[in-house]
Amino acid sequence: MMAIVVGWLVRQTLHKPWMERRPIEVVQGDGALSLPPVKVGLGVFLAVATSLFALLISAYHMRMMGEDWTRLAVPKVLWLNTAVLFLASVAMQRTRVAARRGELERVKSGLIAAGALSFSFLAGQLWAWQQLNASGYFVAANPANAFFYLLTALHGLHLLGGLWVWGRTTARVLRGVEVGKVRLSVELCTVYWHYLFLVWLVLFAVLLHTHT
Repeated sequence: MMAIVVGWLVRQTLHKPWMERRPIEVVQGDGALSLPPVKVGLGVFLAVATSLFALLISAYHMRMMGEDWTRLAVPKVLWLNTAVLFLASVAMQRTRVAARRGELERVKSGLIAAGALSFSFLAGQLWAWQQLNASGYFVAANPANAFFYLLTALHGLHLLGGLWVWGRTTARVLRGVEVGKVRLSVELCTVYWHYLFLVWLVLFAVLLHTHT
């Protein structure tokens, strides 16, 4: 489902650039607001993703009441990963501001920085998995381990989906396309990165509270 929605968002943002010129219009007669379909689609997707993470967190708390639940030490590298994802979100926000001002070079550098930081975050998450495996915390060894891998993997998959859109947008910018034609894509990526950072803060807080 995530792949379908992300693919639809890509087609909307990359092949319908005229929609970003009038992101919010007032329909004459009834005063209603008309949003671009791609923004509505992103909103629906984030609502579904939020429900999914909320259900998993609820299941996590219920499952930890079992007698077979064993605490595991959260890898310290997750603190570094959190800082890296925060910087990626900041870089994306700066890119959004640059896009609104029509500053192509700053949009280029901002997208590259945000992407590099995001990939670094994913590499850091894999590093955390490697540390856990080296310490004997395998996926099937304990329910706590399984939930840790599940939650971090699901968040990582959502980030990978965002990086797909980021990659398509960055490629267009590097080819010298007008900033106005990618402004909406940059704005949607920024919203998505902020969302993923907030989700990660919640997940990290849950993991710290129940594993340390």
